[in-house]
This record gives sequence, structure tokens and C-alpha cells, in this order.
Amino acid sequence: MYNFAVEKSNNYNMKRDILKVDEELCNGCGQCVPNCHEGALQVIDGKVRLVSELMCDGLGACIGHCPEGAITIETREADPYNEIRVIEKMKDKGKNTIIAHLKHLKDHGETGFLQDGVSYLKSNRADLMFNLDEVMSEVHNHGKVPVIQPQPQHHHEGGSCPGSRAMVIEKPVARVMPTDQPSELRQWPVQMHLVNPNAVYYKNSDLLLTADCVAYSMGSFHGKYLKDKSIAIACPKLDQGLDSYIEKLIIMIDTAKVNTITVMMMEVPCCGGLLQLVRTALSQALRKVPVKKIIVGINGEIISEDWV
Repeated sequence: MYNFAVEKSNNYNMKRDILKVDEELCNGCGQCVPNCHEGALQVIDGKVRLVSELMCDGLGACIGHCPEGAITIETREADPYNEIRVIEKMKDKGKNTIIAHLKHLKDHGETGFLQDGVSYLKSNRADLMFNLDEVMSEVHNHGKVPVIQPQPQHHHEGGSCPGSRAMVIEKPVARVMPTDQPSELRQWPVQMHLVNPNAVYYKNSDLLLTADCVAYSMGSFHGKYLKDKSIAIACPKLDQGLDSYIEKLIIMIDTAKVNTITVMMMEVPCCGGLLQLVRTALSQALRKVPVKKIIVGINGEIISEDWV
């Protein structure tokens, strides 16, 4: 959500979550640009630049589309987000971009910004190159039945950020098991900021690097995926100081000499940064180890499992 619990300065700037691009990592590919429907990103002089703080909503929908892991979110003083400026520049991009943006706001409960955007569109209806009623109908009906069916479609539209979308996951009543499933955790701590990469349990182990949310979505996580592995958990969207994660991964690869790395991520775009951390570490490490990528659906099922 927008971090507008703010401290305002004399020039009306405020502290909020906003995009940061590491120019040393950025290769200028521009894959993030079309995924920023607010238009805050452009490729200039071979690097992606944040061209307008007014347009950056700080939600990070572009993070998972950066193949180099160059995009992070930081909290700092910045100009307040301005929905009118955003929608004014966006209207000429067409109907689908407008729909994606308004859904993006609706998914995150930003009703004030949503109302501002809709009011602007209604006031400038004559200048629009699309049917506003069609746009409003699709946005109005979006998310009315937030239920994942037993066989969900793993497909996310435009600018919506499924990582923060509120939904109900309906499941059949679980069978009562005679005993609790035992934990397969063999170490403590587990959070990437807290772990010691030289700890004995990482030496010559099979490392499971997993997004925080994975274990909560999967009933079989301990028995099927954590068993006989060392573990580190992280969130590439919310965690700060990701450079330290890369340094720890390099130590695990070169010094602890992990045998393999399995990266388990949720299907939401922002989780893609977890794999980029591993790729960056491998590019700087002396050793090379096999890496498996496992994508987990919000409903707890495995979407894909591949060696990369």
C-alpha cells in the first residue's frame, strides 16, 4: 500500500515508498517500462530512469519484470503521488492501459485516487479516444467475485498487482489427520537478514531459498520441499538491504559450498526478484551450482518447476 503515513517538509514533500533503480545493475533492456502503467519509467541514455516522482505509486509492479534485479523500493522524501497528472498523461495510451491502471488502484483499495481518476475521465469524456462507459463497466465488475476456483487460470492482467489483491480462497473441508505433520526445519534462524552464511547447516547442503509466503500457501511444504534441506527466506519486494543478500549467497556458494539452490517463489510478479538475487550472486561467485526455479500458485499448487 502507499506509505502516506508521512512527515511533511516545508516544501510539501513527504516520506513514502518510491522506486529506486540501481544504475550499475540496469542494462537498459526496458522490460519494466511497459509494466509501469503510470508512466514513471523511461529508458534514457541506456538506463531506466524514474522520470517523475509524481507518477510513481511505490507498489513495485515493475520489480518482477527486471531481469537484472535492478529495481527496489525505498522509503524516502518525495513529491506526493498525483493521480490527475497520471491519468492526464495516460489517457492517450488507450482503453486497455486505462483499465489496467484503474484496476490497479481498485485492487489496492485506493478509492480516493480511483475517484480522482474517474472524475477526470468523466470531465474530459469528449477528448477520449475510447468508450468510457465500457471502461467503467469493466472496472466496476472487476473483483466482484474474488474466489479462486479449484482449477485457476494463472494469468494476471495489465497493471494489477496480484501480490496485494484481496481474495478468498475456498477449499473443501480438510480431512482430520490422526497426528500433526512434523516440522522438517533443521536450523534457526531462517530469515535472510539473520542467517549466518557460514553456519554449519549450510555447508555442502541443498539450499532452499524461498519467498516468505510460500510456506503459508502449501500444505506439503515441509514434507515435500523443506525435508533434508537448509533454508533461507526473503521477500524481494518488502525487504531492505538486498545487497547483503547477494553477499550472503556468494558466501554460501563459494565458502559453504552448497550443492544446489532451489528458489521457490509465488506466482506474483514481485517475487521474480528472488531469482534475480541468485543469478546476480552466481555471476559474482567463483563456483557454479545448479539452480531450480519453482513457481507456486496462490492456491498452493505448483505452476512450474524447472532447472534454470
